[in-house]
Amino acid sequence: MMLKPQKPRPPRFTRILPICALMLASVFFSGATLRAAAEDLGTIEARVARVVDGDTFKLSGQSQSIRVWGLDAPERNKAGGSAATAALNALISGQTLSCVVVDIDRYQRLVGQCFLPDGRDITAAMIMTGTATEYCRYSKGYYGTC
Repeated sequence: MMLKPQKPRPPRFTRILPICALMLASVFFSGATLRAAAEDLGTIEARVARVVDGDTFKLSGQSQSIRVWGLDAPERNKAGGSAATAALNALISGQTLSCVVVDIDRYQRLVGQCFLPDGRDITAAMIMTGTATEYCRYSKGYYGTC
């Protein structure tokens, strides 16, 4: 009885490579879709409904939260978090803001560079209060504090 030679199995790496490629493509394309959706939104003008924390708030008529572009504030449960939240609240509460949507983050929040009715940039104003800092990873030094 003659045994048929068996075809060698490919190494494990080459078997999982197509799966990894598909996973990476799905992440890339979903991110591209989110970025395209953000570009379609352009500018949003609405009244502040609620401040969530030192760098996030909700606008009237918007289901998604707005994450302030270029701003890094401590989380509410961390040192300085309540001061940052209070500073943002004092700055924007009840104001009608204009936000240029630049992205959608991993939490599905709109990321926007937002301005007060008098034209002041919210990020710059918050940095000046000392309760938040420039988020250099994303702003690339736009506010000159990196």
